[in-house]
Amino acid sequence: MRHRHTVDKIGMVRGHRKSVLANLAAGLIMNERVDTTFARAKASQRFSERLITLARRGDLHARRIAFSRIRDKGAVTKLFDELGPRFKERNGGYTRVLKLGPRRGDGAEMARLMLVDSGE
Repeated sequence: MRHRHTVDKIGMVRGHRKSVLANLAAGLIMNERVDTTFARAKASQRFSERLITLARRGDLHARRIAFSRIRDKGAVTKLFDELGPRFKERNGGYTRVLKLGPRRGDGAEMARLMLVDSGE
């Protein structure tokens, strides 16, 4: 049963949503920040935080789970070699979302999803 388990659908069918979230997470891991719409940033924030928690474990099974989610070898390597150890002492809250204002073309609320520095 899935009582009280919600999914941010962000206006997409399941396969498209999974691809968009995987690509946003890979972009966040590789560039340490990504600009997107506010709704996508919030959905990607949950997805990315779970990946970083897997990277903190650092074992082979966690690496395989992360690869099955984002399907980008370079991003998984950086996630486990750099970000996992960087956030080892932090218990959640690895990312933040900053609002950037409306997009010029259609007025969609834009946001920047970025990694929090481990020194803060």
